[in-house]
Amino acid sequence: MTRICVAGGTGQVGSEVVRQALQAGHDVTVISRRPPAHPKRHDGARYFQGDVTAGEGLADALAGAGVVVDCLEGRAGKSLRTFADGGSRLLEAAFEAGTGRAVQLSIINCDQGPLRYYRSKAEKEQVYARSPLETLTVRTTQFHSLLVQLFAAGSKIGLLPVFKGVRFQTIAPADVASALLEAALEGPSQDVHRLRTVGGPEINGMAELAETWKRQTGSRGRLVSLPLPGAMGTYLREGRNLIPEQRYGRQTFASWLANEPWPG
Repeated sequence: MTRICVAGGTGQVGSEVVRQALQAGHDVTVISRRPPAHPKRHDGARYFQGDVTAGEGLADALAGAGVVVDCLEGRAGKSLRTFADGGSRLLEAAFEAGTGRAVQLSIINCDQGPLRYYRSKAEKEQVYARSPLETLTVRTTQFHSLLVQLFAAGSKIGLLPVFKGVRFQTIAPADVASALLEAALEGPSQDVHRLRTVGGPEINGMAELAETWKRQTGSRGRLVSLPLPGAMGTYLREGRNLIPEQRYGRQTFASWLANEPWPG
């Protein structure tokens, strides 16, 4: 049994890491800025209120942990601006607590992505690469839920956006959690700082994904083919969001949708 501390353990992927780790018999602590009420907690995990941007409330959660799994997100505003710095504070606290390894969630080719969100991930990867701890960064392709959000938003006005020449290799959060947990528990390596990328089980055109979403949800939205200009469009059309040789995920877009209560 390993004591695992999950930072951001109440989010989409983090909560799944907690669930899988508990199921495997590990001792789990969770760091969250807003720990959930008891009905939303995983039985057996211990929740601690902590803020990595301020470095507060981390020591108790990290005490005795052999590994910390960092599933934190910084999507906008201050959380985006301080994302890499928060990673640095978490690593410092983990080092002081005697934690041996840190594993973080990142995005495929984030160092090539033009969005500020992608750049913040790349900056945090550099923070991990300088840490005195053994670190392992797990990059993943886009989540199934990203496409669902795009289609659901368009469906409200009867249109499903389909970007020309764009394909996706989407992956389920549960599969991402499995990859993170495997990284947390694998044996030691001579490489102190490691990077790997995992992808979903299928590569699909965006139109195919939209049709799948329509069938599963009953949406009457009409597919509309649109150009995606700028650097992000180039990034996607060149397939830098794909990794065909690392089809790690098991849940396809269709099978995942079948078990999710997404509205049409």
